[in-house]
Amino acid sequence: MKMKKTILEVVNLKKYYHQGRGPFSLGRGRQRTIPAVDDVSFYLKENETLGLVGESGSGKTTVGKTILRLIPATSGEIFFDGKEILSLSAGEFHPLRKDMQMVFQDLDAGLNPKMRVQAILKEAVRVHHQMSSPEVDDRIRTLLEQVNLKESKLGNFPHELSGGEKRRVGIARALAVGARFLVADEPTSGLDVSIQAQVVNLLKDLQDRLGLSYLFISHDLRMVELVSHKVAVMYLGRIVELGLAGHIAHAPRHPYTRSLWSSLVTKESREVSAPTSPGSSGDWGVFDFERSFSGCRFAPRCPVYQEQARPDICTDPVSEPQLYDVGRAHKVACHFPLS
Repeated sequence: MKMKKTILEVVNLKKYYHQGRGPFSLGRGRQRTIPAVDDVSFYLKENETLGLVGESGSGKTTVGKTILRLIPATSGEIFFDGKEILSLSAGEFHPLRKDMQMVFQDLDAGLNPKMRVQAILKEAVRVHHQMSSPEVDDRIRTLLEQVNLKESKLGNFPHELSGGEKRRVGIARALAVGARFLVADEPTSGLDVSIQAQVVNLLKDLQDRLGLSYLFISHDLRMVELVSHKVAVMYLGRIVELGLAGHIAHAPRHPYTRSLWSSLVTKESREVSAPTSPGSSGDWGVFDFERSFSGCRFAPRCPVYQEQARPDICTDPVSEPQLYDVGRAHKVACHFPLS
């Protein structure tokens, strides 16, 4: 069997935002640093999917945009097809742009509302390819077939499409330039369950037929499990667990991953029973970045930290847990991993 080669490798990626004086820093006298992505490393092989899961604000989308150089990295290295791309100039990176594309979460913002679907796809095809008009039309027909979109939709504006149809146009636009690697940012959010299944099946079918590689970003661990070969779990800018999809979903070693799964089960239970009050299990709210933290970032919310009588190692700034191998290609960043 031919060994799959690594198409993407991310090494010690960091993206920090700095907030100066203002309503949130009044009187502090210095900048506040927000580590949106903090020392993230992983790799992805050809024809594979890595799921990136975590709550809103965990840094998932920032990772995807930084990989595609839609936003600049603070530091780190990103290798695509063996070539380090963060050090490339804009001109040097431009030829690679066609190989790396993003399917945006907000397609209302991502698709030009003043352009019909046909014009959107034509523009995408012509950005990186010199083709005659008949060749462009043939390419568009192929794209429509690949994403199962009716040719009659070519005359529609984005606002005239359903959520599922917009997703298909977004995927077709990414494929139009010849992309081999896609960052799919919450591609099933806001869709009915049946439409979610169609989008997931479409992505898997395209991967099988075209040999695509995906970074699949979502807050839904169940959806990520369905799509992904491997899963990385992010919390406050760091990867806290990394492993095969089935192991992450059903045999998590990090307390945060278990809490994510529990909150999903709780949410599904609420949907078929009487609603519970806010603040119950799985309803964590938004993390307060104003609160200082050191050591393990999950410690303030971690049940294991409480069960272990709040050990100092979990909050010691010099002992922030690092990813280490616990067997079966499974890595966890926790001083007290689950058995």
